[in-house]
Amino acid sequence: MKTIRSIYISNRFYFCILANALLFIFAYFFPFLFAAAKLLTIATAVLFFVDIVLLFSIKHGIEGKRNTPEKLSNGDQNKVSITLRNNYRIRMMIEIIDEIPFQFQIRDFSVNSTLSSGGEKHFSYFLRPVERGVYSFGKLRIFTHTDLNFFNRRFIVNQDAEVPVYPSFLQMRKYELLAISNRLSEAGIKKIRNIGRNMEFDQIRKYNTDDDYRTINWKATARKGELMVNQYEQERSQQVYSLIDMGRVMKMPFEGMTLLDYAINASLVISNIAVLKYDKAGLLTFTHVIDTFLQADRKKNQIKKIQELLYKQQTDFSESNYELLYTRIKRGISQRSLLFLYTNFESMTAMQRQLGFLKLLSQNHLLVVIFFVNTEIQQLLLKKTDTLEDIYVKTIAEKLSLEKKKIVKELNKHGIHSILTEPKNLSVSTINKYLELKSLGLI
Repeated sequence: MKTIRSIYISNRFYFCILANALLFIFAYFFPFLFAAAKLLTIATAVLFFVDIVLLFSIKHGIEGKRNTPEKLSNGDQNKVSITLRNNYRIRMMIEIIDEIPFQFQIRDFSVNSTLSSGGEKHFSYFLRPVERGVYSFGKLRIFTHTDLNFFNRRFIVNQDAEVPVYPSFLQMRKYELLAISNRLSEAGIKKIRNIGRNMEFDQIRKYNTDDDYRTINWKATARKGELMVNQYEQERSQQVYSLIDMGRVMKMPFEGMTLLDYAINASLVISNIAVLKYDKAGLLTFTHVIDTFLQADRKKNQIKKIQELLYKQQTDFSESNYELLYTRIKRGISQRSLLFLYTNFESMTAMQRQLGFLKLLSQNHLLVVIFFVNTEIQQLLLKKTDTLEDIYVKTIAEKLSLEKKKIVKELNKHGIHSILTEPKNLSVSTINKYLELKSLGLI
């Protein structure tokens, strides 16, 4: 790691020079001030010299390092840390300026602090990327000065780094840990009683607060001296596919992220949950062509494959071809599967154009159509109306909101399951639907 050093003159330096100059001007008119002006000039020069000596007495006075993750999680707060060490024998004031990737549009990032003699400090900040791809970090600039503060010394740490932004693996790990510890309810996942078919005894284990008390094994409880329950397992190795529409309807942004990226994040989460539940996870993305198709499986590297494929998805947001989607599924997925279709219908007309293909898909598979609440319209509905124009706008917003609910009813009428959700609740809503369908024994 190469460090470049340079020196800058502070405002205090110019103030001292100006003060000396003014004193000499006054001394010209009042000679008795001349001795004081000379003494002040000598003292100032000595202080300048001392400050420079202190700043440059050590070659590597300040050492710095930026610690970035190997990859960033899209849509999440990612921690970046900076470690600084003071090799000077005196306390130093510092200012840190980091070259953050241009995608974040942060142009005024700086941190001010102090470092004690021989001390080390850790600083951290958080970045929330909203699109996948490679993000480039630039140089780390550290400005330091003594308490005299006549001069500032700059250290540049050449630590250029390229960090890829992947679909939300932090969200995936969060739900994975909650699922393993049987605490999904903490994330808003509904507790659903298993009432479906194909329930077989698996093992006896310790009682958790979320367990149904009717599964308590009293004989095992008496032997162990603590509550024990019977654990049952559902039929395993069902196929769960995430079908992602990458067309123009998924370009709409929400909190900086497109609906497409929300769908990609949720697909990774539900695929991981499905594998944890001993089901098989697969993936299909499409626009006017089939971009990606990964056969459902539950091998150890399946989630990694899905993650890599989702990271590489690129689209021009063109018109999506549902006829091609139906043809590819009919040819490539022979076993009855659970299909989560991530798309967005803004009107009944838009949905009815694709309804024929959705009905064909639902004949051989369990289809769940996932589309999104328009949060901007929801905000308009909550807005107070003061003028006639506000009333017109709110009336139109109510009509558009009602249109979404009509779409849900129309899909249900044809035996097609649906989820209408806000983008931020997409992962939770999808997991809830998956667990609900699984508990009913529909897959």
